[in-house]
Amino acid sequence: MRLRVLGCSGGVGGNLRTTSMLLDNDVLIDAGTGACDLSLEELSLIDHVFLTHSHLDHIVSLPFMLDSVAFMRNKPLTIYATQETIESLQQHIFNWKIWPDFSQIPNFHQPCMLYQSIATGETVKLGEREITALPANHVVPAVGFQLDSGAGSLVFTGDTTTQDVFWDMVNRIGNLRYLIIESAFSDAEKELAIVSRHLCPGLLSGELLKLKSNPDIYVTHLKPGEGDLTMQEISKYVQGQVPKMLTNGHVFEF
Repeated sequence: MRLRVLGCSGGVGGNLRTTSMLLDNDVLIDAGTGACDLSLEELSLIDHVFLTHSHLDHIVSLPFMLDSVAFMRNKPLTIYATQETIESLQQHIFNWKIWPDFSQIPNFHQPCMLYQSIATGETVKLGEREITALPANHVVPAVGFQLDSGAGSLVFTGDTTTQDVFWDMVNRIGNLRYLIIESAFSDAEKELAIVSRHLCPGLLSGELLKLKSNPDIYVTHLKPGEGDLTMQEISKYVQGQVPKMLTNGHVFEF
């Protein structure tokens, strides 16, 4: 597997892009603003989109992508998400008021887009690749993902805060090589992190103590303008291997 980071910021401005990652050339993990930097040809090759949750910074490129490449494709794009996320897309995005319903275009029997619900613990097999939904604790129903090539796994937490069940599942992954975990706020905004069910350095450090293996750790979803501060705060807490800041363009191979 080859995962290219298209966006990993908690906001936009300058070269900042919100969460989106391209797996090989046919799978998109979240569809934040980063996906809009792909070429038309690259967008047309994407057959599968896995969404962690329904918040705008993780789905905003999806309507534009469908509109741009539908005429170039000969099969539907499949959207994998929790049932609650699918219902949010149906009610609030692809509803003919905000955007056309591509699950009915050009017609119900030959749509441009299909929905496939997934639940925590469920694995989708795409050839030799396996993508498993992991639990997340956020203000809306959400998941993270384990991407498993067989030779190695990468885990992306999605947007989440403190929890135990996620780590129970992660600690059972025998070939874990990379962990991408969020820290959306600095410690000065800890109360906001708690209310919005995100992590900050103090909370993140406690979560990493639950990890029993030693993968390379990368921090994502940093708030614009606070990235360096947040990473400095993280480095003060963490013993041993200090997590690295995730950046646009980073490539993982596993």
